[in-house]
Amino acid sequence: MELSNDLKQTLKQLRLSGVLLTILERAAYAKGVKLSYFEFMELVLRDEVDRRQHNLLNRRIQRARLNPDQTIERFDFEAKITIDMERIKDLFSLNFIDRKENVIFCGPVGVGKTHLANAIGLNACRKVNNVLRIKANDMFTTLRQSRADNSLGRELVKLIGMDLLIIDDFGLKPLTEEQSNDIYEIIIERYGRASTIFTSNRHVDEWMPLFIDPIMANSALDRLAHNAHQVVIEGESYRRRLVPKSA
Repeated sequence: MELSNDLKQTLKQLRLSGVLLTILERAAYAKGVKLSYFEFMELVLRDEVDRRQHNLLNRRIQRARLNPDQTIERFDFEAKITIDMERIKDLFSLNFIDRKENVIFCGPVGVGKTHLANAIGLNACRKVNNVLRIKANDMFTTLRQSRADNSLGRELVKLIGMDLLIIDDFGLKPLTEEQSNDIYEIIIERYGRASTIFTSNRHVDEWMPLFIDPIMANSALDRLAHNAHQVVIEGESYRRRLVPKSA
């Protein structure tokens, strides 16, 4: 069986080129099980809908800067870590996004904070349009550079407007005055409007000294933490366990 050039051109004009990938296989299947013309059409169009949804999800994941391999299925729950599994299951229901609540993953290096935040982000991409994962240092660098070309407002609006914003590796070092102002603005503007996930090697009660202005710090952290799901993970670094042992 071979498709005519006219049919190929028609599908391309209708922006249904993806149908060409499976139509011959579907035609053979339809003939074998004696599908009606309408059933065959429904099958082919359903393939196209599924394909478009899959491509849309992939574009969302790429735009969100998420790692598609860091899924919940690939998280090592057999590792020697202490973690509240019931809290994790609740977070993966994404109800916290509906309630505009925040999530804070705290714990030492290598226990899976970023992996879990990324996995939640992947799940959220199936539900909401705008998700972004960004390392705190990269975020501050982008905002600093945006001041040079007068695009700071646009960058802040982008961050504030995300349905889910994941700020990774927050608090590795004290904040400058500029960084303090930026994170304060982001936290204040997102409060009660959208959910933010932070990952940090420091517990939340250690964040206050990171800010230069204690009043600003208290105002921001009070809003961030009061409705936040704080997940503390303790245990041995996963990356350290992968280091080859000497004979």
